[in-house]
Amino acid sequence: MWLEFTKMHGLGNDFVVVDAMSRRIELTADQIRRIADRHFGIGCDQLLMVEPARAGADFGYRIFNADGGEVEQCGNGARCFAHYVRSKGYTDKAEIRVDTLAGVITLVVEADGQVRVDMGEPRLAPNDIPLRAAAQATHYTLLVDGEHYTVGALSMGNPHAVLLVDDIKRAAVPTLGARIERHADFPQRVNVGFMQIVDREHIRLRVFERGAGETLACGTGACAAVVVGRLWGRLDTRVAVDLPGGALVVSWDGAGHAVYMTGPTATVFEGKINI
Repeated sequence: MWLEFTKMHGLGNDFVVVDAMSRRIELTADQIRRIADRHFGIGCDQLLMVEPARAGADFGYRIFNADGGEVEQCGNGARCFAHYVRSKGYTDKAEIRVDTLAGVITLVVEADGQVRVDMGEPRLAPNDIPLRAAAQATHYTLLVDGEHYTVGALSMGNPHAVLLVDDIKRAAVPTLGARIERHADFPQRVNVGFMQIVDREHIRLRVFERGAGETLACGTGACAAVVVGRLWGRLDTRVAVDLPGGALVVSWDGAGHAVYMTGPTATVFEGKINI
């Protein structure tokens, strides 16, 4: 079967976008892994599926990690989604409602071409993350290979753990990130953010993503880091987040408010692959 696709990225977090607007497309985990393979396939961090409108939304949106597993949310992918449906003529709206496994999110295409995403309210209760913990807290302790690590944890539609580090360049992202991703306290695994605070309006961040490994940028990870920094009293309302692939702006007014993320997108190329 030949599958048409568009390759896109948000700050280097790259995606294969598949158009399922006119016909239903179901891909197996093996097929997704082949597509995502950077040597034998197209190469991507996630595969995005664009689907027809569902109740309460303009479009449906499915997200699959490079390991073939379907996940709930992807902030950088959501921004690419907005540009994709407008470029294909499926909508001319500047404000687009999209249904995900995590619920309906709102995407706003700004005048300068950047996309602002209403990511919804962070979910802090352990059962909502999910996290095995006796009670909700701002700090949790994880035992990893005999060492104790303090993290903040929440869901931005997908689970995140955030650690504070002194120097992002020296952070053990590949090794410690992989261990925390599969920690027993996170029954659905977890995305792991390593955050260096520059000042109250500026952080540096690297993210080890669940099912993908370290990526150049992670939108939900940027949101999670800012929420944790705010809960810890270390950050202000609006924060610039420097990721390896570029910068995002994240704002959160605190409990009861949605998190907003703004950043760019780009289309790389289009093609088709025989799967």
